[in-house]
Amino acid sequence: MSRFAAPISEAIWDMKYRFKASDGTPHDLTVEDSWRRVARALAVVEDDAAHWEDVFYRALEDFKYLPAGRITAGAGTGRKVTLFNCFVMGTIPDDMGGIFDALREAALTMQQGGGIGYDFSTIRPRGADVKGVGADASGPLSFMDVWDAMCRTIMSAGSRRGAMMATMRCDHPDIEDFIAAKADAARLRMFNLSVLVTDDFMEAVKSDGSWELQFDGKVYHTVQARDLWNRIMKATYDFAEPGVIFIDRINAANNLAYAETIAATNPCGEQPLPPYGACLLGSINLARLVYAPFEDGAHVCETALSELVTTAVRMMDNVVDASQFPLPEQAAEAKAKRRIGLGVTGLADALLMVGLRYGSDEAAAQTENWLRAIARAAYLASVDLAKEKGAFPLFDAEEYLASGTMQSMDDDVRDAVREHGIRNALLTSIAPTGTISLYAGNVSSGIEPVFAYSYTRKVLQRDGSRTEEEVVDYAVQLWREKFGDAPLPEYFVNAQTLAPLEHVKMQAAAQKWVDSSISKTINCPADISFEAFKDVYMEAWDTGCKGCTTYRPNDVTGSVLSVSENADKVPDESPAIASPEGGEVVYMSEPLDRPTELEGATYKLKWPDSNHAIYVTVNDIVLNGHRRPFEVFINSKNMEHFAWTVALTRMISAVFRRGGDVSFVVEELKAVFDPRGGAWMNGKYIPSILAAIGGVLEQHMVAIGFLEGEGMGLKADPRAQVVNLDSPKGPACPSCGQYDMRMVEGCMTCGSCGHSKCG
Repeated sequence: MSRFAAPISEAIWDMKYRFKASDGTPHDLTVEDSWRRVARALAVVEDDAAHWEDVFYRALEDFKYLPAGRITAGAGTGRKVTLFNCFVMGTIPDDMGGIFDALREAALTMQQGGGIGYDFSTIRPRGADVKGVGADASGPLSFMDVWDAMCRTIMSAGSRRGAMMATMRCDHPDIEDFIAAKADAARLRMFNLSVLVTDDFMEAVKSDGSWELQFDGKVYHTVQARDLWNRIMKATYDFAEPGVIFIDRINAANNLAYAETIAATNPCGEQPLPPYGACLLGSINLARLVYAPFEDGAHVCETALSELVTTAVRMMDNVVDASQFPLPEQAAEAKAKRRIGLGVTGLADALLMVGLRYGSDEAAAQTENWLRAIARAAYLASVDLAKEKGAFPLFDAEEYLASGTMQSMDDDVRDAVREHGIRNALLTSIAPTGTISLYAGNVSSGIEPVFAYSYTRKVLQRDGSRTEEEVVDYAVQLWREKFGDAPLPEYFVNAQTLAPLEHVKMQAAAQKWVDSSISKTINCPADISFEAFKDVYMEAWDTGCKGCTTYRPNDVTGSVLSVSENADKVPDESPAIASPEGGEVVYMSEPLDRPTELEGATYKLKWPDSNHAIYVTVNDIVLNGHRRPFEVFINSKNMEHFAWTVALTRMISAVFRRGGDVSFVVEELKAVFDPRGGAWMNGKYIPSILAAIGGVLEQHMVAIGFLEGEGMGLKADPRAQVVNLDSPKGPACPSCGQYDMRMVEGCMTCGSCGHSKCG
C-alpha cells in the first residue's frame, strides 16, 4: 500500500522532494527511498552511522517527523545546496562599497536557495549629508529597490525562489516611507516588510507621547507615537504589510542575549537571527501522534512525543555539520551556536482529534501543554548531546541561564544545563509548513487552524480530458473513515469562522514555550473595522507575542476564495472550493504529448548593438476550445547567445506544457535587467534582451486571445465560473492555476500544489 494519505501528497513528493537526475529519471523510486536517503545523509557524521540511520528512518517513517523542505529535497543528493532555510545577512555598512558587498553576499545566498533577512536601519536617511562627495543620501529604500531587482534576476536565472525580509526600526527617519512602500503594487515585490517596534515606542503609543525619529544621534523629526502607530496599522489594513516585530522582547528573551543582538528575521518571521545567523527547521507532526482519535480517550502520548523529539533534535544537530553554506561567515556563526528550529505541524488537526475547538481556552491550554512537553524534551535531548559531543562553543552557563527564556524553564532542565551544558543554543521555532503539510497528507499547517475541510482539484490528463480529485483535510478524512457521512461536530472550525482574537490567543499560548518565534497569519474578515483591527495588534503585544502578521482580504491584496456559503455555520458536509472552467489555467499531471502539427508565429527581434537578430517562434495548442501557447523556439546566428537561448527554449516550453496561467513567464522575463544596460525599442526602454523576449511572448499571447492586453491577465476570466459568486475572488496560483491561494503563516500559498511566494 502507498504511504501517501492522498493523491496530492504523492504529487507534492514527486514535484518537490523526490530525488531525480537532471534528465528527470528518478533516483528515489518510492517515498521510502527518500526517507532512507535523508536518514543516511544525516547519520553520516555519527560514529555508528548504520544504527542512527535506522533510528532516523523510523522518525521519518509515515511522516511523523518532517524536516524542512530543503533538507528533504537536498540531503544525500550530492548537490551544492544549503540545507538551511533561514539566513539573516551581515550588518549593512553605511557606505557605498559596503552596501554593494552586502548585495553580493545576498545574491550568493539566494543562489543556493536561502531565504534572507536584512535590517536596513543602518543606512542613513534620504537627504542626509554624504561627506566627501557633496551629495545627499538617497536613503535605504533606494537600496532596497536594488536588492529587489537582484532577487528578480536570480530567480529569472532559474534558481530556487528565495524570499527576502526587510526590517526598519520604528525610530529611523525614513520609517514613514518604509511603511507606505507597498502602496505601490509594483515596488519591492520580492520583499516582506516588518517594522522593528521597541518597548519604548509601545509605551509612547499607549500614553500618546511624542516620538523622535533619529539616526546616528541626530534627531530629524518628532512625531506623535500614536500617529505613527496608526500609519503602520493603516498600511497593514490596506496592503497586508508591514508586519510588526517586537524587537526588544525578542532580544530580552534570547538565550544568547549575552553574545548577540538581533535586528532582523528570516522572511516569514519565525527566526529572529543575528548578523550572518542561519537556522534549519523541522516539524513534529502532531496529527500523526494522536492515539484513539475522536474517541473518549484520545490523547498524544507524551512518552512517544518525547522520544520523537529526542531523535529530531539529534538529526537537526547533525545538519549543522552535514550542510553546505553559501558564505563562510554563515558556517562559522552556525557552528558557534548550533541553533535549530524544531516546531510542529498538524496542531489544529490534533486538537480536532481530541475534541477541542481551535481558539477556545481549552485548546489554548492544550497547545501550551504540548509545546511545553516538546520544549522540555528538546532541551533535555540537547543536554544529552552536550554530554556526548560537547556544548556549543559560545556556551556560558551563568549568562545562558540568566536569559529570558531560560529563567522560565523548569528547574530540572536548568540544573541539567548548568551541570552538563547544552549542544544547541536555541531549539524551538514554529515555521511555515504549507508544502510539507500537504506532503504529509494535507494536515493542518503549523499552528494554523484548518483552512478548508475539503476542496476539488482539477487535473488535466495527457489526452486533454480532466479529472477531479477531492483534497480533504487529514482530520476530516479520519472522521469520514470512522463515522462515514455523520455530520462534523460543532467543534470543527476553520480559518473562515474564527475571530481574530482567537488566533492571537493560540499564538500567545504557543509562544510561551518557543524560544525563537512563530510564523502565523491572523486572518481578519474583510469588513473588520479599523479600530477592531488595531486591537488585534495591541492584544498580540499585551499577551506576549514576539510579532504579529495579519491578512485582511480586499481589492488591493486580493481575496482568498470563500470555502463555505455560510461561513458562520459548520456544514453537514465538507465544503468544497470549486475550480475554474476552461483550459487555460488547469494544472497538467504530466506534460502533453506534442501533436504532429501546431499553428504558430515567428517574430524577429533586432537588439541594438547586436550583429544578428533573434527569432522567436511560438506554437499553440487548442484545449477545450481555448488556444494557448505550447512551445517556444529561440534562434540566433550569434553563437554568444547559443547556450542561454537553448536553455530558455527548453525551460519556457516545459512550463507551457505543464499548463496553468503561464502569463507569469512574461512578467518574470520583462522584469530582468542587464547590468550592462538595456535599449530603447519602439519608444520604450527595454532593460534586457530577456525582457524583450518577454515582450514578444506577451505580444503573441494577446494576439491569440490568451491575454486581455499588455500587462493584463487572462482574457476569459474563469473566476466568473466559481461558486459562491457573491464572495470576493482571489488570484490564481501562478504555478497550477487553481484559485486556492491563501495567506498562511505570513506567505501567500497555494493549497492545491504547495506553491509559495516564500519558497
